[in-house]
Amino acid sequence: MNLWGIDLGGTKIECAVLDSTRNLEVVARMRLPTESVKGYQHILSQIKRLIEMVSEQVGEGPTKVGFATPGVLEPDSQLMKNSNTICLNGMPLKKDLQEILDVPVQLANDANCFALAEALMGAGREHHTAEVVFGVIMGTGVGGGLVVNNKIISGHHGIGGEWGHNILEENGEPCYCGKAGCVEQVISGPALERFYERESGEKVTLKVIMDRFHEGKDEYAKATMERLLEYYGRAISTLINVIDPGLIVIGGGVGNVDLLYTAGYDRIRKYIFNKGVVTTPIMKPKLGDSAGVFGAALL
Repeated sequence: MNLWGIDLGGTKIECAVLDSTRNLEVVARMRLPTESVKGYQHILSQIKRLIEMVSEQVGEGPTKVGFATPGVLEPDSQLMKNSNTICLNGMPLKKDLQEILDVPVQLANDANCFALAEALMGAGREHHTAEVVFGVIMGTGVGGGLVVNNKIISGHHGIGGEWGHNILEENGEPCYCGKAGCVEQVISGPALERFYERESGEKVTLKVIMDRFHEGKDEYAKATMERLLEYYGRAISTLINVIDPGLIVIGGGVGNVDLLYTAGYDRIRKYIFNKGVVTTPIMKPKLGDSAGVFGAALL
């Protein structure tokens, strides 16, 4: 049986087909540009076009399709919300997809799909006894997904795992969500770059900041990494205190900062409700940018 997944991104739409009878072997993968500036109906037509192209390649169409989406489908209204692809918000995406594709579809937030794929196909294979897996996204934004016993926990409002919009810094930067000082406005890549610019007067990328930190001569780079580690420790410790996962996987560009996996543990120990003992495996992802589309297929 083939499992079909679509990763609906802001710039690209990717389809993957996995063979469930052959250890989730990849049967086909294909991408099209999202072209979201052309609007909601155009995105739907691009999805249908991609499905048709992959169906031709595979030799058969899907019987159902999983979708990794930016934002989430509101359980009560069945309308999309919290999507940075703005034209999706307020739209009945699941209903419309089922109509144009004429098959059942399942939607989940892209962070949830990341967590599911890593739990079943990625880092989770090294920690197969972990009943609770939390997937962290630390990149342009900050998000998360929660998987318990190989099942996504979407939650009552559809926002399960959304740790990026809890207040981390009192009187911090305003966030698009309406609050200020959210995790996303403190330890995302752009937030760290803004902090460095405020301190140094120079606008550079996070990679440059990291390079300067490792050179050991830039006090502003050191202050930026100190800020990252301290607030990362606070944010992750809260996560552990609430759900105590057996595995945490960190995706996104900020997740490439190696200090998170070494000195980061020391900061978590400061705040964890466990007498300073932290044994939670915290890992980089194994699937790279494939996690979203694989997770969608696994839905």
